[in-house]
Amino acid sequence: MADLSINIAGNRFKNPVFTASGTFGYGSEVSDLYDVNLLGGIITKTITRQPRAGNPPGRIAETTAGLLNSIGLANVGLKNFINEKIPYLQGLSTGIIVNVAGESLEDFVELVRGLDEFNIIDGFELNLSCPNVSGGLDFSTDPKLAFKVTKEVRKVTGKLVIPKLTPNVTDINAIAKAVEDGGADAVSLINTLLGMAVDIKTRRPKLGNIMGGLSGPAIKPVALARVYTVSRDVKIPVIAIGGICSTDDVLEFLITGASAVQLGTINFIDPLAPVKIIKELEEHFNRNGISSVDEIINTIQT
Repeated sequence: MADLSINIAGNRFKNPVFTASGTFGYGSEVSDLYDVNLLGGIITKTITRQPRAGNPPGRIAETTAGLLNSIGLANVGLKNFINEKIPYLQGLSTGIIVNVAGESLEDFVELVRGLDEFNIIDGFELNLSCPNVSGGLDFSTDPKLAFKVTKEVRKVTGKLVIPKLTPNVTDINAIAKAVEDGGADAVSLINTLLGMAVDIKTRRPKLGNIMGGLSGPAIKPVALARVYTVSRDVKIPVIAIGGICSTDDVLEFLITGASAVQLGTINFIDPLAPVKIIKELEEHFNRNGISSVDEIINTIQT
């Protein structure tokens, strides 16, 4: 039988299929659909120090091959996350990565410091790249800022530190190298592409915030290209995000250089997709004599 487990900076996960932040809630929301312990890991909805109501409606607009969202990091806040969400997460046996976001360096540090004591948490995904809040892209468009946030967070935790990077930059490789130098254990990429949609009848933007983040199949080629270039420029693992909807998509990203993947928009289309893909991935490995994920990571022939 194929071994689907992967290793990220000494942390073992049962398979390379994770759920992307903001598309899976805190895990409990889908627990009546399937056993979430089958997943390689859950990346929680973003947590900020204080609760956030998020952006005004409309918050979601479908596009031809994707989804625009402008949620605005609506979340329960750190205190409520600890009191209301941690108890559920403590009962799981899958990997738990908490996505955190801040308006300042101190926000990131205090969030990680406040959560570091919980053993169930394997690491933190630093949301340096949200396009839907004021200043949300600042940390991931400046290598110096990205380096500084990563370095300061690294000082307060021994758990995984995984900056999430934006494609809305001239040189994503420079940002990836900066966070690697700052002590990151891996990088998640890509976050959503900045986009918008207009209602031709009202002549108004479909999103209340005018612009939002584009996700789904439309951005897969962009994500694949970024994974290809970044995985050759840094020594730390790359966790791929962007339009991953099928087992073939997962294989494509692994072959290109990703060590794991996150499923996002597909969770809204088919909530059962993650467990279907894990099963199909194992079948593909067994059928083709592949004994481990490591055998196919970064095996692209150019």
